[in-house]
Amino acid sequence: MEQQNSTSLDPNTIPKDNQETEAQSSIRSLRELIDLVTGRGFKPELEEESGFAEILPFPFLALVGQMEMRLALLLSLINPAVSGVLLIGPRGTGKTTAVRSLINLLPDIERSTCFYGCLPEDVEIGGIDTICPDCAKKYAEGKPLTKTEKARIVELPLNARLEDVVGGLDEHAVAHERFRLKRGILSLADQNILYIDEVNLLADEIVDAILDAAAQGSYTIRRGQFSATYKANFTLIGSMNPEEGNLRPQILDRFGLRVIVRGLSSAQERLDAYRRVAAYRRSPRRVVTQFYQETELARIELQEARNLLPRVILPDEVARKGIQMIQALQIDSLRAEITMFEAARAYAAADGRSVVSQEDIRIVAPMALRLRRSSFMTKYFEDRSREEKELLATIEQTIPESTSQIG
Repeated sequence: MEQQNSTSLDPNTIPKDNQETEAQSSIRSLRELIDLVTGRGFKPELEEESGFAEILPFPFLALVGQMEMRLALLLSLINPAVSGVLLIGPRGTGKTTAVRSLINLLPDIERSTCFYGCLPEDVEIGGIDTICPDCAKKYAEGKPLTKTEKARIVELPLNARLEDVVGGLDEHAVAHERFRLKRGILSLADQNILYIDEVNLLADEIVDAILDAAAQGSYTIRRGQFSATYKANFTLIGSMNPEEGNLRPQILDRFGLRVIVRGLSSAQERLDAYRRVAAYRRSPRRVVTQFYQETELARIELQEARNLLPRVILPDEVARKGIQMIQALQIDSLRAEITMFEAARAYAAADGRSVVSQEDIRIVAPMALRLRRSSFMTKYFEDRSREEKELLATIEQTIPESTSQIG
């Protein structure tokens, strides 16, 4: 088994040193990079406002503390098989800011250049008639239908209608006496991150649509005589404030990693967070520029971790330790070990290793296993167990096993 690097991304440990960024060649893994930048000093500089409005997300590497939340989000980018992340905590703890700050770390994907989202695989699966006339002409001429872009964060508005989520009749096409279905938010989220803030407040019909798409990786809509099936392989990230209501068990089960986000406990961390936010409000571009080099390096390291992931193995003895924990906690869902093992593989890849260790399991286990047990199901099984014993006892008294056998 390969030796684990000395620097750890243990969510319970936050580096305290203020060393400056080393040369890129000294960074051996994504884990070390995050540790290093987390402990780096921040130099707020005054800059006169330009007067222009810019949409520049707060740098992910400029976030203060919240190591478990940051770790969970990074693992979901490295390995989509962890099945997303749910952030649970009060208002003002940086949940939405953290998710939106992932934008500059996302990998590249192939995206359709067509308004209708036509893709080459649409032709391969359903024929030339499944794409619009303009794309059919391009396809016949050998011109590309896609271009390489970074993945996106697709946010689901809380007031979204079901038609917005799954799609419906295209009003642009209807205006030209053409009837065509348009893609919904779920389709746009394909290969991207689908972020749902206040996920516990979603309408039931929208929750059901998301669950179906997440389970199948695609979904079908029908409007009269028209129907279409769209791909919807997305990483689901949600956030919620438990004060505003609980989350339905069906959708909670779809989030692999669960993070309890609390306010910063250290006075120094709270002061650092204030200074960074204040500097960002004065000049977003300057703060983004301060972390640009590390952000680019993190994006490269993230892609390398994704490339390494298929070669990361989980030894049987390590897997048995994980199963032992799950059985001790009496967790029924098989998604528990799937999430835990896939998160551990991603953690090893982030550290540049190809073998999962017990320490990897220990670090990701809280995120993967919390909120997996149900008091309702525990009581339900206890009641059913008592009923089963009474049932078998009555059968045995009425028709003993020896008399029921023939010959």
